[in-house]
Amino acid sequence: MNIQSKTRSMVLAALMAAILCIMGPLSIAIPISPVPISLTNLVIYFSCFLLGTKMGTISYLIYLLLGFAGLPVFSGFTGGAARVLGPTGGYLIGFIFMAIICGLCFERTHNRVVQFAGMVLGTAVCYLFGTAWLAFQADLSFSAALSAGVIPFIPGDLVKMAVTLLVAPELQKRLKAATV
Repeated sequence: MNIQSKTRSMVLAALMAAILCIMGPLSIAIPISPVPISLTNLVIYFSCFLLGTKMGTISYLIYLLLGFAGLPVFSGFTGGAARVLGPTGGYLIGFIFMAIICGLCFERTHNRVVQFAGMVLGTAVCYLFGTAWLAFQADLSFSAALSAGVIPFIPGDLVKMAVTLLVAPELQKRLKAATV
């Protein structure tokens, strides 16, 4: 990888981290769950599709560290260690593994069905981390945490996956065409 290519990758990772910082706080609280609806996972899907496993995951880690440090980049314009360690922090940590799994699937195949399956798997791993942590933090049974922190989000997450597979390939083509 030459210096121009490395610089381009770093700039794109920083750009995706900035988009996460813009989109992450925009959330909708739902009365049946302490977990809000957000676009964070959509941006992570796009980041990993466009940048691959390493740089897509790095872009998310930048976002996570900025939020951990206190910048209000998490849902509802919040930030800080207490947010990462609070009831929804398991999802924030689970996004790391989601990014890795999705990125690997995007890198290894152009088959949209397999890529969709990779996003489902990555999201399921994120759900697992989030649900376990939510159950622990909120003193809920695993099934109650699943009902509050996963079930209401499945339809929207499936739509986000479909949007990614419809839009990201075209965006990727345009990014490649814009490369000097």
